[in-house]
Amino acid sequence: MSEKGIVIRSTGSWYDVRDEEGHVWQARLKGKFKLKGLKTSNPLAVGDRVRMDIENENENTAIINEIEDRDNYIARASVHKTSQAHLLAANVDQAVLIVTLDFPRTSLGFIDRFLVSAESFRIPVLIVFNKQDIFDEEGRDQHQPIMDMYANLGYGTLRTSALTGEGIEELKALLKDKVSLISGHSGVGKSTLVNTIAPDLDLRTSEVSTFANKGVHTTTFAEMFELESGTYLIDTPGIKELGLIDMAPSEISHYFPEMRELLNECKYHNCLHVNEPACAVRDAVEAETIALSRYHSYLGMLQGDDNRR
Repeated sequence: MSEKGIVIRSTGSWYDVRDEEGHVWQARLKGKFKLKGLKTSNPLAVGDRVRMDIENENENTAIINEIEDRDNYIARASVHKTSQAHLLAANVDQAVLIVTLDFPRTSLGFIDRFLVSAESFRIPVLIVFNKQDIFDEEGRDQHQPIMDMYANLGYGTLRTSALTGEGIEELKALLKDKVSLISGHSGVGKSTLVNTIAPDLDLRTSEVSTFANKGVHTTTFAEMFELESGTYLIDTPGIKELGLIDMAPSEISHYFPEMRELLNECKYHNCLHVNEPACAVRDAVEAETIALSRYHSYLGMLQGDDNRR
């Protein structure tokens, strides 16, 4: 008996697959799957659409024999195999990046690296600036230019607070009828925010360690949750770095929207925007039409900096 399903949880060699009737099977892959043109440490990701044969109804097990074509996927560098990618999720409509500008601080370098990675996978990003309740008016005013910078580049931005309820209804509306990957450093309040949106999920949360001012990982495996009919959330472990997969130095600027607009205006078609003459990108940085923080992030990526801080 063959069934269609979607991977809702990955724990290594076994996968939770929900069929079209809503039943969840414990499934494993039939043999080894090699995906064309993609070296990955995991052949399947949460969000993948699969076909499976029911192995044992009593034991609730199935064998996955086909992975359907993906609309898209998002990956990071594999922790264990540096030459390979680790798939985080497949078939997503948007990525929601939860950040905090204090306690713990999410660096602009990390935000930019996430955005460049998502751009390379052609996945839209919503940046959620969480824990707004810890800032006074002066602090909020100081953060507004950062939000404006990303909004002017075409990224969605939103202020939220699980404590006060700020932005919660707006976030619900932005998630509705979509498959959203939710991500961010540990400690940014991701699980608390999701629990506020969907209390029935009761995701495990953890306090930020005041000793290191960093969060403690509470998510071990990627998992897909249904918030309501047609609205899905893929929760991922706190990401320390998001590797730029198979990206040549000359490609990186293509994934900065403000640099992409100027690529044909540089004197040299292979300009890296570092010290080449007549560089339109560097001219724009000097003219402050490209933010200095974004340019520094770009240089860091060129140099292989992982932008963790």
